[in-house]
Amino acid sequence: MPEDATVPWGGIGRRHAVPGGHVDSMAGDAHLSGWIYRGGMGAAAVGVAAVLVAASEPLARDAAMLAALVLIGTHYLLTAARRPLLYYQRSPLAERILAGCPSLRGRFWPTPWCFNRHLQLALMALRDAREAPLGFDHTLRLRLPDGGTVSLEWAGLEGSAPADPTPVLIVLPTICGDGRALRRFVRAMRTRLGWRVVVLNRRGHGDLPLTTPRFNTLGSTDDLREQLRHVRGLAPSSPLYAVGLSAGSGLLVRYLGEEGERTPLTAAVALCPGYDTARAFVRVHPVYDRYLTGMLRDYFLRRHSGTLRSAAGYVETLAARSLAAFHDRGFRLAGFSSAAEYHHYTNPMVVARGVRVPLLVLNAADDPVCVVENVRENVAVVDAVAESIIVLTARGSHCAFFEGVLRPASWADRVIADYLAAVDAALAAPAAPT
Repeated sequence: MPEDATVPWGGIGRRHAVPGGHVDSMAGDAHLSGWIYRGGMGAAAVGVAAVLVAASEPLARDAAMLAALVLIGTHYLLTAARRPLLYYQRSPLAERILAGCPSLRGRFWPTPWCFNRHLQLALMALRDAREAPLGFDHTLRLRLPDGGTVSLEWAGLEGSAPADPTPVLIVLPTICGDGRALRRFVRAMRTRLGWRVVVLNRRGHGDLPLTTPRFNTLGSTDDLREQLRHVRGLAPSSPLYAVGLSAGSGLLVRYLGEEGERTPLTAAVALCPGYDTARAFVRVHPVYDRYLTGMLRDYFLRRHSGTLRSAAGYVETLAARSLAAFHDRGFRLAGFSSAAEYHHYTNPMVVARGVRVPLLVLNAADDPVCVVENVRENVAVVDAVAESIIVLTARGSHCAFFEGVLRPASWADRVIADYLAAVDAALAAPAAPT
């Protein structure tokens, strides 16, 4: 990919090469200028704090407060409110798609009072918890050939005819997500796009019973194919688009890579993927590693203990204290004979170069779960996957990306809706003559 196919941040720090001839202008993270910046800002902050503590005159305190605000504002502008990096191959279709994505043409301005990655996650948890219930108008449970159970939760299907050409957006949930947990995202997509939305719940998710002693936190492409067959049956005239959220993005890319040109999907979005799952789990921030591992034990192993207790690998997986150990020990529960086989048949990067539809990948450099090292190691995939775009922001944390001051909303939701609408329009319109 040529260097001019990126949109650089142009901020602090040197550019350093990444695989495939790409340019990564990540600022202030592992080189001298970054340390100089952090050292200078730290010294200034200590000086301002000392003045605030020692000052006895109101004028001195007011001046120190003003200096503190200037420091915070400067730090925000230099390290947070940055224009995202775009990695892609130039093509007529890519240019038409990006021309229809106004959210990618300027800076991402994260919410100023919570641009820290941990605060972004806390705000996301609060907003999700307070989101009003969403009534799905059609829920379909599927019994799979091996006895397993998955489901489809539809929003906007009721009242639509089979010949309705309105696009359908397929949502693949997070590692413990389901339609109810993703109601804020589903509502946002319905509002922004006006499309029908269907959430494809995996085995053991939400209120689904685990009807066989088998589950996979990263999902099964065979199960997904069965779900997509039912989606197509209910919307035979609609273009199908898909969004994978966190762990769901790994399943989506794995499926697209396996299917290649056979997929019924028109385009896809991967939000905060971990890329190479054999490496990604060991890089998760220690606090979130412990939290997510405990959540997986409770959500899958303890909640479905009646079905899983006697299964091979249950005790070992229950004893895991890290995400890497959980997945390395749980291969039998996913139906594989070894950890190596499990990773080979679930890792999206094994087959990612087989993707043959337009794909948007969105990551944040400060993500504590799917860390920026994963992006750097795999950014060259855009050279092999035509019409793929990797978007990397300075801030946003894991799937949060809040912008706005008084009523923060998800910038990622805006980007996803812009991208999907742009792809739909670009593919429907005849290509301009060259």
